[in-house]
Amino acid sequence: MFIFTGTVYLNMLFCMFLSRVYMLTHLSIRNFAVVKTLDVDFSQGMTAITGETGAGKSISVDALGLCLGDRADSSMVRTGANKAEVSAGFNVKQLPEALKWLEEHELLDDDEVLIRRIVSTEGRSKAFVNGTPVPLQQLKNLGQFLLSIHGQHAHQQILKSDNQRRLLDKYAEHDPLLAKVADCYQTLRTQQQRYQNLLEGRQQREDRSQLLSYQIQELDEYAMAEGEFVALETEHKKLSNSQSLLEQSQISFHKLYEAEEFNALSAVQSCVDQLTELQEHDPNLKPIVNMLVEASIQINEAANELRTYTEQLEIDPMRMQNVENRYSQALDLSRKHNVKPEMLYGFHQQLSIEFSELVKNDSLLEELKVNLCELEQQYHHAANKLGLSRQKAAKSFAKQVEHHIHQMNMAESVFKIDVEHLAQGTPNKLGLDIVHFMVSTNKGQALDNLEKVVSGGELSRIGLAIQVISSSNSDIATMIFDEVDSGISGSTASVVGQLLRKLGESSQVICVTHLPQVAARAHNQMFVTKFSDKKTTETHMICLQESERIEELARLLAGDTLTEKAIANARELLQISNS
Repeated sequence: MFIFTGTVYLNMLFCMFLSRVYMLTHLSIRNFAVVKTLDVDFSQGMTAITGETGAGKSISVDALGLCLGDRADSSMVRTGANKAEVSAGFNVKQLPEALKWLEEHELLDDDEVLIRRIVSTEGRSKAFVNGTPVPLQQLKNLGQFLLSIHGQHAHQQILKSDNQRRLLDKYAEHDPLLAKVADCYQTLRTQQQRYQNLLEGRQQREDRSQLLSYQIQELDEYAMAEGEFVALETEHKKLSNSQSLLEQSQISFHKLYEAEEFNALSAVQSCVDQLTELQEHDPNLKPIVNMLVEASIQINEAANELRTYTEQLEIDPMRMQNVENRYSQALDLSRKHNVKPEMLYGFHQQLSIEFSELVKNDSLLEELKVNLCELEQQYHHAANKLGLSRQKAAKSFAKQVEHHIHQMNMAESVFKIDVEHLAQGTPNKLGLDIVHFMVSTNKGQALDNLEKVVSGGELSRIGLAIQVISSSNSDIATMIFDEVDSGISGSTASVVGQLLRKLGESSQVICVTHLPQVAARAHNQMFVTKFSDKKTTETHMICLQESERIEELARLLAGDTLTEKAIANARELLQISNS
């Protein structure tokens, strides 16, 4: 539980010669756990954070992790407060990937980025970039371009083969090759799944094809034309009633035109003649006469049409039989296929299309089989290219690691990276290689997998060497090392300090450490101390001046009791480290 008070400014002495603009510029914490307030400005170079055991040296690392997307929970909120808040400022002028990301998301504000994370007492959190709310995933995506945190458990991670492969790929900058392999794999996987689906449904398609073939053959033999049934139905009704149509048409023609005693046309014409004479006496009869004249014309035309109709109407028994047979067949087929008769033509076309697709799928199955061979070749070509690059990079990477661990009191050690290419292996998006870090820590000892050989201290040295090399090849300008030097002491610690200081000359390095040899190498040093009055606990972080650094280094060398000898050793250590 920690309470930070005051504003701390890290001095920029020793940093003026550095070539890069510092990246992490400021960290602000409010009500984080029991931390009440903290404001700290960071500068370039290597900054060491030291302090008493349990004082909370890693609190700034935890806060930065939260600020850049780590999981939040309610326990992070200081008792009595309604929220915890962490803010971090970065200068991204020399971080092209970060600038590109910010521009793409319309979050760029000059060369400065302010990231803010708020956690409520319910465990919910909000994230902001330059004052704009962003999803947590976006915060994580941005964070990967700003800084990298190497925790004290990172060394254990390098024992896993997957992480060993990842470290090698990071060192060799394999992102383009990995992307190509992943793209080939995804294409291959998609087509394999498509082929498998078609293959699994082959028997079902064959059964369906047989059924469709029978149904289509039957419908082909009937060969109904589009719209034929409607016409057929109309003609069937006509032929079925042809005798009645003829008789009634003839009777109607007779009544309209031919009857001698009385027919409609003669009756109307007679009325026209009589009323025409009378309209001279009453003009109101004129419209009636006109209508009767029009009616006589219509009756005459209707009679002529009826005569033509009866003359053309034929009673053809053969045609009647043909139509009856075809009409009955259509009804039978409609019942058999459970569709309306007028839908038979469309149903026939639908079955033909489905049958064609089934035939096409069988053909596609063969095409996919050939295509899969080509895709597999493309994948193996990309995977082989990645494998060859890994093997080449493995030699360079191993040589650098070996050089560093020799400096850290492992002079007889041999370090090798074995890249096993599984030419017949199952394709995956990461290639066909298994990466093993191999080491021999004693002369004459055979190389073996890392986890089978090294002790805790040896693992710390190898892990630190790998992290330093990986960080020096990274575009990320701010690196945080949280007690990664555990298990190291003596002259080895001095070498570790030299490595981190050298890294700090081109990047911003923040190192939480308990080793005086490492702290002495830093351009800047901060001290964390804890105070408790039995009711509350406070942790203070202060920037040490030279005299204060000597006292802190003496404490790290000799313990809490400071002697003149310890102070003299600390002064000498600081002078040597900065010479």
